[in-house]
This record gives sequence, C-alpha cells and structure tokens, in this order.
Amino acid sequence: MPRSDHDPEMLTALLAGCRQTERGSQRRLYGLYYSFAMGICLRYTRTRDEAMEAVNDGFLKVFRDVVKFDPLRHEITSSFRGWLKRIMIHTAIDHYRSQQKHQYQQELNDVAYAQLDGGLTALDSLAYDELLVLIQQLSPAYRTAFNLFVIDGFTHEEISRRLGISVGTSKSNLSKARARLKELLKKTSPHAYAGHVG
Repeated sequence: MPRSDHDPEMLTALLAGCRQTERGSQRRLYGLYYSFAMGICLRYTRTRDEAMEAVNDGFLKVFRDVVKFDPLRHEITSSFRGWLKRIMIHTAIDHYRSQQKHQYQQELNDVAYAQLDGGLTALDSLAYDELLVLIQQLSPAYRTAFNLFVIDGFTHEEISRRLGISVGTSKSNLSKARARLKELLKKTSPHAYAGHVG
C-alpha cells in the first residue's frame, strides 16, 4: 500500500473516513502528513517535544474541523496541504502565545537593533536544515516573527493581529531575528559568512 499523499482518490476516502470519526482513517492521515506537519511546527518551537505537542494539537483540530474542508473547491491534494499548513502554523502560534504568558518579553523592549542591508547575505545561501537549526536558537518572539514573515509569507499587519502586538514590534522582532541569525552564523560558519557579507 503506497504512502503517497498525491493519490486524490485515497485522500478523498481518508477524509471521508475522518468525517465519520473512523480511527483507522485518522491514523492513516496522521501517518501520511506527520512529517509535513512536523517540518512546519519545528520552525516555531525550540525543541522536538514542543513541536510534537503542536503537531498533535494541530491534528486534533484537523479531525475536529475536517467537516469544514471542502474537497470540491480545488484540486484536493494541494488544497488539503494548504489547509493543513494553515492549521499547523496557527497551532504553533497558539503555543508560542501560551508560552509568552509565562515569560518576560524583555526582547520586545530592546532599544537598539541592527539594521540590515538589502544585499545578499550568508542566510540566503543556507540549506533549509541548517537554517532550521539556527532558527531554533532564536528567542520565541524572534523565531515566530522570522518564520511568519520570511518563510510563511505573512505581512506585518497579519502578524500584528495574530500575535496581538504592534506592527512596529513585528518589524523590530524581524530585524532583531535577522541580526541574531547573522551573529549565530558568524559563530558557526565564519568562512561562509565572510564570503557573502562585505
């Protein structure tokens, strides 16, 4: 039995089973999309355990809300992946927000932060896995701003609404995240960094 999420008929059948709360269909859907979901949640969390918690919470939302997903609107596999991605991003953000209730956010109040030039930087040449390792070292506020803006394409206005922060804070956190990533990159790959930033 192939483990492909590119088979529209199989995905349609699994979603139909999930609408009927069939445990077997839920397990298979989880298995098919676990790696995809984990890849998203890892970008927003510091540890694999935190990512796993977000993934599991995200799938609970998928199973709860699967009746709202309309497979007839678009091509099913790509539209389902998009729908699942949005749920995982929002779940990971919810985890971030719940953590922030228990932490001080002094990084939001830093007065000075580095302004970045618009040219090519060493960050542009990193492989995804290398970037993920660096992103996980950022503070939660910086990591979330960087992921939402740079990787997932949210605007600062959308980030502001979703996180309950000002647009200025979103921009500041993004700038600080990029500056911090550059510092981390200097420590981990000084030669690669020197080749890209003059």
